[in-house]
Amino acid sequence: MSAVLAQGLRKTYGSTTALDGIDLDVPAGTVYGLLGPNGAGKTTAVRILTTLLRPSAGRAEVAGFDVRAEPRRVRAAIGLVGQQTAVDEILTGRQNLELFGRLYHLSAPAARARAAELLERFGLTGHDGPAKELSGGLRRRLDLAASMILAPPVLFLDEPTTGLDPRSRAGIWNAVRELVAGGTTVLLTTQYLEEADQLADRVAVIDSGRLAAEGTPEELKAKLGGDRLDVVINDPARLDEAAAILSGASAGPAEIDRDTRHVSAPVADRVSALTRVLPALAAAGIEAADVALRRPTLDEVFLNLTTAGGDR
Repeated sequence: MSAVLAQGLRKTYGSTTALDGIDLDVPAGTVYGLLGPNGAGKTTAVRILTTLLRPSAGRAEVAGFDVRAEPRRVRAAIGLVGQQTAVDEILTGRQNLELFGRLYHLSAPAARARAAELLERFGLTGHDGPAKELSGGLRRRLDLAASMILAPPVLFLDEPTTGLDPRSRAGIWNAVRELVAGGTTVLLTTQYLEEADQLADRVAVIDSGRLAAEGTPEELKAKLGGDRLDVVINDPARLDEAAAILSGASAGPAEIDRDTRHVSAPVADRVSALTRVLPALAAAGIEAADVALRRPTLDEVFLNLTTAGGDR
């Protein structure tokens, strides 16, 4: 079952095309990552799917409801955490959640009970001061908690961990995993490729308003040729010689990063590549400071599939 479905989604502003006919299919109960450079159209897609913008063409359904024909039913079925925190900084976390509960037409006792439940669930109990005194990570958790007042089946997270330190980011990741384990579907836009790698069941890469690739993180990495052999060379003057050796023993041409003295090449057979490259480097008198076998990263997938764009 699809929690989010988009077909031929298009958005134009005069002569500028922000989205150029993208298709999305997000299975229920999963995390779906939406990646792309600044201006690729990610936020435009989220705004359309959350009924904040009307598409110029195409159709979309969220939780089974059409975003054009049934916007109120869509809004009742979703939560949205935007790039900026939406909590009142003067109120405490508990007061914020009770306020959101009342705005969602919960009775006062029901709002208090739901606030207490969410404070416990998101590790916010004991933080009784105003929200402005919370750390960035705790404020982001409070934002997440507020979006879950009515336990929506679909949650949109638009770059939820921007600016957070690694510990706070890990805390948000754990909170997202708990939500998905409870049945929530999450559509995540992020600039952190590691975040998508950690959380997303499937990933769509958008570039210049078009869908550049879609699949699991592992499927996208495999498109770059599987494993890679990385060698750091001590003598920068011998990088080209090392690259020639790696190219001859690998499944494709080697790439050189002269700033870091790295030579990298795709390999079809991990063991065979090592047993051929290391003796060849030694025979040529080329000293290696480090040698590693690794899978391609989502960063490499991202750079391979996308180009820089303007703001959209």
